[in-house]
This record gives sequence, C-alpha cells and structure tokens, in this order.
Amino acid sequence: MIFAVTALVAACGGGGGGGFALPILPPAPEPEPAKPYELTILHINDHHSTLDSKSRTLKLRTGAGDATSDVTVDAAGFARVTTAFRELAKDKPHVLKLHAGDATTGTLYFNRAGADGEADAAMMNTVCFDAFTLGNHEFDKGDSGLKGFLDRLRTASCSTPVLSANVKFGASSALNPGTAPGYVRPSIVVERGGQKIGIVGLTIAAKTKASSSPDADTTFEDETAAAQREIDALRAQGVNKIIVQSHIGYEYDQTVAKALSGVDVVVGGDSHTLVGPAALTRYGVGSPAGAYPTLVQDKDGKRVCVVQAWEYSQIVGELKVTFDDKGEVQACAGTPHVLIGDNFKIAGADPTEAQRTALLADVKASGFLRVTAPDSAALAVLAPFKAKVETFNKTVVATATEEICSRRVPGGPGTSDYSRSSASCNALGSVSLRGGDIQQIAAQAFLDIGAQKYGGADISLQSGGGARVPLLPGPVTAAQLIEVLPFGNMLYRLEVTGAEVKGMLEDGLDSTFKTGGSTGPYPYTGGLRFDVNANAAKGQRATGIEVHDRASGQWQPLDLSRSYKLFVLSFNATGGDGYATLAAVPAARRLDIGVLDADVFLDWVQARPKADSGLPGLARLPVELYSTKTYQQPAR
Repeated sequence: MIFAVTALVAACGGGGGGGFALPILPPAPEPEPAKPYELTILHINDHHSTLDSKSRTLKLRTGAGDATSDVTVDAAGFARVTTAFRELAKDKPHVLKLHAGDATTGTLYFNRAGADGEADAAMMNTVCFDAFTLGNHEFDKGDSGLKGFLDRLRTASCSTPVLSANVKFGASSALNPGTAPGYVRPSIVVERGGQKIGIVGLTIAAKTKASSSPDADTTFEDETAAAQREIDALRAQGVNKIIVQSHIGYEYDQTVAKALSGVDVVVGGDSHTLVGPAALTRYGVGSPAGAYPTLVQDKDGKRVCVVQAWEYSQIVGELKVTFDDKGEVQACAGTPHVLIGDNFKIAGADPTEAQRTALLADVKASGFLRVTAPDSAALAVLAPFKAKVETFNKTVVATATEEICSRRVPGGPGTSDYSRSSASCNALGSVSLRGGDIQQIAAQAFLDIGAQKYGGADISLQSGGGARVPLLPGPVTAAQLIEVLPFGNMLYRLEVTGAEVKGMLEDGLDSTFKTGGSTGPYPYTGGLRFDVNANAAKGQRATGIEVHDRASGQWQPLDLSRSYKLFVLSFNATGGDGYATLAAVPAARRLDIGVLDADVFLDWVQARPKADSGLPGLARLPVELYSTKTYQQPAR
C-alpha cells in the first residue's frame, strides 16, 4: 500500500509527461495578536449627604507669569457629579460607574429632608451606578434603616447592585438573605464589550461594628479573607478581570491588595483620601497622599491599580485600565476630576475679560480642574429636598429657658474676651469664672451623643472659638443651632494617652496665652476638668486634671499612662488652633466618625427634657460639668 501511494505521487509530480503538479499553497497567515481591552472606571466615594454645591477658593493665574491669586468659584455638589459621569462616559465603549460607600450622614439632607437617606438615594439614581459598596455609615440607623435606604436604590429605572463580601446579616436583621434576598451581594459580574468583569464589595469591619449601629447579631468578616474567597469564586467562573470595590481606607486598600491573588483594581473609600498629582497643592485643592492611580503588586507580583476620589461630591475619578488577553493589567492611568463652575471672583469682584481668559487657560492647564455645569434634571430632583431643609432650618426646635452665654475665655472686666458676653451674662459672674455656656454645652453634646450612637469616649474637646453665638431666652430655630457650630466639622475619635490629654490642654492654653495668642483655642472639654493659671509657664498652666468616670459617676485624677478615648472635631484633630499634640496622633489611633458637628448638636438638643413650651428646654449645665474649675487670669 505504501508503494502504491508513493508511485501515485511520483506520477502526479512528473516533469514533462501528461501528469499534473500539486499546487504550492502559501504559508498560513500568522494569527493577529489580541487587541488590548480598555475599561474606563468612573467613581466617587464618601459623598456623605453633601448634595449642595459650595464656594471654593483656588489659586489660579490671572495673567502672564507664575503669580497666582486667590479665586473663589462655586464647586462640587451632586448635580455636578451627575453631569461629570454623563460627560466622561460619552463615546467610551466600556464604562463602569461605581460608588465606594458612605453615601449617607453628614448634612441635614440625610435626616431632615424626608426619610433617612431618601435625598441621597434620589440623587444617586440620577447617575445610576453599576455598583455601590456598603460603607460604615450606611449602618448608622441600624439594619432596618439601611434596608429603607436600599429600597430607594431599587427603582424600576435604576436598580443599583449593593455589595459587601464580608457582612453577615444576623438572623433577625431586616437584611438577612432569607428576608431580603439579593439586597446585598458579595460580588457581581457585569459584561462590557463581551468581556466579563467581576466586582467584589468590602466594608471596613472593626470600625463599622464599633462606631456605627449595625444590628447586634450582624457581623463583619476579615476583609482580606472575604475578598480572596470571592475572587477565587469569580475566577472559577472564568472571570479574569476583577475589581475590589472597597470601603476600608486608602492605606488598608494597599495592604489588602498586596495580600490578595487575582485582584486587578481597587476602587476605594472610607479614608476620604485625596490622591493625584502634586500640582493639586499648587492650585489650592489639597495635599495628595499618593498618585492617581497608586500602583502596588499583589501576592503574585502582578500589578494592581488603587484609586480613591476624596470626599463630599468634590471629585469624580476617571481610571482607564488596559488588560491583555489573559485579563492581566498592562497599564492604568487616569484623572481625579475636581468639579468647579466658572463664576470666578477675585477679591469678590468679577474678573476682567483678560483675567477670565487667563483663569480658564490655567484651569485647562491643570489637567484636573474640570468646569462642570450642574445637571438640570438632577437639580430638579434635589429641589424638593432642598425646600425641606430650608423649612427645617426655620423650624423652632427648642426653647432656651435662660440665656446660654458665650465666652471663649474666662476672666473678669478688662480681659481679652470679656466684652463678648452680654451685660446680663457678665452680671451673673459665672462666665468670668468658668467661661462660655454654649462652648461647654457643645463639648458635652459631643460626649453624650457620641456615647449613644458612635461607640463612646471618655472625654471630648471643643475649642472656644468654634462655638460662635449665644442663645437668648425664648424660641430657638434649627438655623440658630447650626449657627452655633457653622463650620461643618466632622466628629473624630482619637485614642490618646493621659500624657497626650495633658499635652492637648497645654497646647490650647499656650495658643491662647502666649505672646500674640488668640482667644479661639481655649479648651472646653466634656468629661474632663482642670484648674487654669494663665500666668504659669508653657506646659504648666493646667493642673488638677480630673476625668469623669461614667460608670461610677466619680471624678478621678488623670492617669498619664492610661489610654483614653477622645471625641474631637476634625479641625482640632488635624492640628487646628495649635493643637499639635492631636495632629501627631498616628493614623492607627484616629477614627473619622463622619458625622457633622451641627447634627450631633441638634440630636443632643432634641433629647433635652421638655420645657413648658412642650419643646426641648435648653439651660446651662450643672457647675460640676464645666471644664474650667478655677481660673487665674493673666496679670496686667
């Protein structure tokens, strides 16, 4: 048989005879290399019920040269976020829209403009996110409150998937899968351009359990273990492009990413971190903590792109990720778009045409400032909620049964802050001995509401200048209470030693009584009291320091070696008013509670016993709760 085939081939391949030649086929073409796949991720995090725009001051060039001027402009606001998502997604084939958690709490829109979180959900639905990760503050009203918020994200036109791989809802929870199937999923798979992309959600575990209000039997698993389990499940389904959408903080994101196998991108939240080019500082936006994106390697040595989009509806992140045909990241790059308007003001005046041209050129040159008009449809959605907030501000919420005096610093006639108090308050003499009533009440409010809602602390701090106005006898509106604490600071909790508590007091007193000092830093504390000698040397002005023990009701000497929990506002926690000791407390011992100071104050007021008016009654605190026990004023 072999002979016959050979003969046939020979006969067919001959030269001159009547046979025929086999055709010579061209070589098969080389297969075209797979084209890289590019995915655009648009994202925000931690908008914290910040739905309105606000004025921002930038440093911009108003003419030729390098000189910059302070320029104010309307900025941020969720309606600008809506526009940015729409415009940045336009003409891009593969886009994901992500929200990395803490949509709620932080302004009156959360709980004074309808049902808790109703305004936030309505505005989020104007974007229609592809996924939303649960943050710790989503649990501030318990599991039942969270379900109410999630119900509002499950609309017919926009049913946003909600993710957390490490939450385990208790048997009695309104969000137990048996009761609310599909409400919260560990991960999802979406398709873009025929490619499957897995998205895994993570919620910060210890912080949520300790400082928010999940149901008692709702628990949170270790973030790394939960993420790896879910990544492994996705890879088993053939998904080779995986995003961890986390609410665990920028530094922890990097730690977890390095311990995982199979993660490509981390889109994060929780730490309110600004990342991006160093020029963000030059333009007056803020000081970035790292690059956008920040590149790390996973446990297998493969590239992971980590991003975050700051806070409060100010930035929309745009990350472009290029994958090879194996689903591995080839490159990633992007921009943290800082959303601004174009209604520039220089020293309160409109710029000239030449100045405006220079301003817009500098905005464009920045690469990250983005002139963005608020979305008109989103503004229409916001309008009824805005009207409710304005109505609430006019609402009488309490009755002051006596004048709540304001004084930043104790002291008699002729001292630096004596004239701040009214004649009637000065006639009482108590503010000269102990300082302002309203300042002391603010410190007590942080301590009391923090204990009820946010995990508790031993002491609190309110600097004298942070509480701005007294309250006169009679009706008190919500707007008046907000005017007391108008700066929009967030509540922090710090773990501090007794020595650091002493250092904190001495910082505030030195900033007040040193040459060129001012009245604003004077310390008012809840659960902490002390004697003050303004004439003593730096470091020796506060003596007889005592801490109130809530369990026993007794005052005990400050233990310099013991650890204490301190509620303090973000301004002072980061060193404002000269509180350098607090600024030096490392990140591992500080926690951003994420609730607005004025909202804490409102909660405290509304819990007061009723006055004859039927409304909560506001009065001065008992003398023993005042932080300044005795005061020796500066010698003249």
